[in-house]
Amino acid sequence: MPDLLAARSQMAVSLAFHIVFAVIGIAMPLMMVLAERRWQVTGHAIYLDLAKLWAKGTAILFAVGAVSGTVLSFELGLLWPRFMELAGPIIGMPFSLEGFAFFTEAIFLGIYLYGWDRISRRAHLWAGVAVAASGMASGIFVVIANAWMNAPTGFALANGQLVNVDPLAAMANAAAPSQTLHMTLAAFAATGFAVAG
Repeated sequence: MPDLLAARSQMAVSLAFHIVFAVIGIAMPLMMVLAERRWQVTGHAIYLDLAKLWAKGTAILFAVGAVSGTVLSFELGLLWPRFMELAGPIIGMPFSLEGFAFFTEAIFLGIYLYGWDRISRRAHLWAGVAVAASGMASGIFVVIANAWMNAPTGFALANGQLVNVDPLAAMANAAAPSQTLHMTLAAFAATGFAVAG
C-alpha cells in the first residue's frame, strides 16, 4: 500500500471513530442541562433521573472523545507534517481555542459530576451550562478549521511563501457559517435519535 493511501486510510478510520463520540458529546450536555432545569422547575424525579443518566453518558463520551481527539492531533502532525507546517500559522488559532474550550469543559464537567448535593442547585446548573457551551464551542472551532480547508482565506502566497497571514480572516472563511451550522444541527439530530432509542 502506498504511503499516501495508508496515511489517508489511517486518518479516515480515526476520524470515523472520533466523530461518533464527538457529535453526541456536543449535544448531550445541553439535553442534560435542560433536564436538570426542568427538574428544578417541576420537581418531577424523572427529569432528575434523565439529567443524571445523561451526565454519565456525557462523561463517557467526553473521555473517549478526548482520547480519540488526541490521537487525531498527533496524526495531523505525524501523517501530514508539511501541510501542518504551512497551515499551522493560518489555522492554529481555532485549534488553540478548541483546546481552551476542551479544558473548560473538562473542569466544569468534573464540577457537574461531583457537585450533586455539594454545591447549590443554581451553581450546579450553571456548571452544566458551562459544559454545554464549551462542548459546543469546541466542536465549532474544529469545524471552522475544517471549513478553512474548503475555502482557504487569510493569507497570500508570494514566491512559495506564506505572507499576510491573518488568522481571524482564516476563521471567518466563507465555508465556516454553513459548516458549523450543519455540524451543530447534525449533532442535535444524532443525539436526539440516540437517546430516543
